[in-house]
Amino acid sequence: MNNYHVETIRSSDRLPELSNKNVFHSVEMFRVLEKVSGCTPYMIVVTDDKRRVHAHMLAILWRRGSLLPPYLFSQGRVYGEGVYADDGERKVLFPMMLDAVAKAFQHKLCLFIEFSHISSKMFGYRDFRRHGFFPISWLHIRNSLHSMVPEERLSEQLLRTIDKGYTAGIVTREAETDDEVRAFWKMLKNYYRFKFHRYIPSESFCLCLERSSIGKVFVTLSHDKVIGGSIVVYSDKDAYLWFVASKRKSHPLHHPDVMTVWHAIKSSFDRGMRHICFMNVGLPLRRSRYRDFILSFGGKQVSSYRWFHFTIGWMNKLLSWIYRE
Repeated sequence: MNNYHVETIRSSDRLPELSNKNVFHSVEMFRVLEKVSGCTPYMIVVTDDKRRVHAHMLAILWRRGSLLPPYLFSQGRVYGEGVYADDGERKVLFPMMLDAVAKAFQHKLCLFIEFSHISSKMFGYRDFRRHGFFPISWLHIRNSLHSMVPEERLSEQLLRTIDKGYTAGIVTREAETDDEVRAFWKMLKNYYRFKFHRYIPSESFCLCLERSSIGKVFVTLSHDKVIGGSIVVYSDKDAYLWFVASKRKSHPLHHPDVMTVWHAIKSSFDRGMRHICFMNVGLPLRRSRYRDFILSFGGKQVSSYRWFHFTIGWMNKLLSWIYRE
């Protein structure tokens, strides 16, 4: 039986050779985050006595601020359950990495930790509960890109809207300058300013990601002015639309929201991706305008858990009771 060793690494110079099949736990993502102000990446690595890597998980500490009331805090974030050399070891190694994540964030004034995009709804249930995490049902949407061309999944009305956008001169493409990335970031920040549970990455994150090989910042332009945009990252054969925003109210005739999302889908198809996943659809509410909008592009919604843990004891107990199953 292997003797496992768990190490928490905070510098890319100390990282061993790791699998890059999952972008959210890759060395490339670690190096991008390492350059971002207000962000500290932690790579949890499990090895054996021969220093062979059996699993790794990237955890992120974001420094945040709030105006109501004014204070600074940190948020811990993990996307998925990590990467494993042998899937048969997942149930053994995941609790070890979860222990390391909790320990790493324990003394960093981390207000809460969030795990999302777990591969199956019940994975790690007992381990999360052991650490006092509570689950909240969440939705994400996944579009298939391999069984038919994306246009065949759209309604006639949506196809006409896209054609009207092209006729009006709307262009969506990869950001070509830092100024275009900054213009998108300002719009993204304003777009989500008053929306609940939205963390917007810093401007430096958008710039570093655009210069990397793992993702792109796309901008939608009308007369050379940015009216929409998205952040898309690529992992193996899947694309992930991480953030999206548009000036829909100020440019209603141009439908920048439609044009922006459509380009993310079409460009992912052109890159040979098998799926595109929309990461932040939100709570499974009975009515959701954004969810219905994304579903209009032909995807399917999937219910999953996001796991949360607040370091303030009474708050964690209260929220655990509110969101009890």
